[in-house]
Amino acid sequence: MNRVLTIVAAAMFVVLFAAGSTLFTVHQTEQVLITQFGEPKQLITEPGLHAKIPWVQTVISFDRRLLDYEVQPEEVILGDQRRLIVDSFTRFRITDPLRYYQAVGPTEEGIRARLNSVVSSSLRRVLGNEQLLNVLSSDRGRIMGLIRDHVNEEMKGFGITVDDVRIRRADLPEENTQAILSRMQSERERVARQARAEGAEASSRIKANAERERTVLLAEARAKADALRGVGEAQAIAVYADAFQRDPQFFEVWRTLQAYREAFAAGGSRLVLTPGDAFLRFLNEMPHPSVTAP
Repeated sequence: MNRVLTIVAAAMFVVLFAAGSTLFTVHQTEQVLITQFGEPKQLITEPGLHAKIPWVQTVISFDRRLLDYEVQPEEVILGDQRRLIVDSFTRFRITDPLRYYQAVGPTEEGIRARLNSVVSSSLRRVLGNEQLLNVLSSDRGRIMGLIRDHVNEEMKGFGITVDDVRIRRADLPEENTQAILSRMQSERERVARQARAEGAEASSRIKANAERERTVLLAEARAKADALRGVGEAQAIAVYADAFQRDPQFFEVWRTLQAYREAFAAGGSRLVLTPGDAFLRFLNEMPHPSVTAP
């Protein structure tokens, strides 16, 4: 009995092992190429459970999803002789596993190496005919379409389709960046100097206008003051003349006494007079009142 169970168990093991070597599953994200001793025999694109000849045939899986490949940043010379550091990436999918296998083998490393050279060559070829402003503007979509078409044309014998080629970044080389920054700084300094010069000119113009207005106002004020002073002096002279006309003798005495006060107020004054001078006559005789005084 034990021997029968052993034989049955061994038979089941052999059956299971053979089934495991014969059956395989294809997932929705895969496409499978079956080879026999390295020679392609069958391409399976439908997901599900499939069978192969055990120990003779080999299952090679290829991803049917969109794949990414990043190209290393490289320096490109544009059509206007500007230099640009371009960082790009490529999106592709395997559309013909058989041709892919025949061209680069069962792994992705071979196609990535080929893509690197083709994308780099297409970037240089297309960007070599474009201006810097086109690369940095909305016209970049057209340029990327041209690069994608070039890459597809070069890679159509490898069983893949390139869906997109995009520039992630486009930077100027370090020496160009420094030159542009220096030029921008010089331009800003020029604008600042111009603004300061215009400010100084406006300041001088405002000061000149203010000084002119000040001079005009002072001149007008002096002229008005002189006119008022002249009017006042004329009125004073008229008052003095009218008063003098009323009593000439009184005003003669009063003016003589005013002259004495101004001449002798400080003390120690010396006068040189002729003997007949009438200046000091009121020191020797009293003035007589005028009969015509009011």
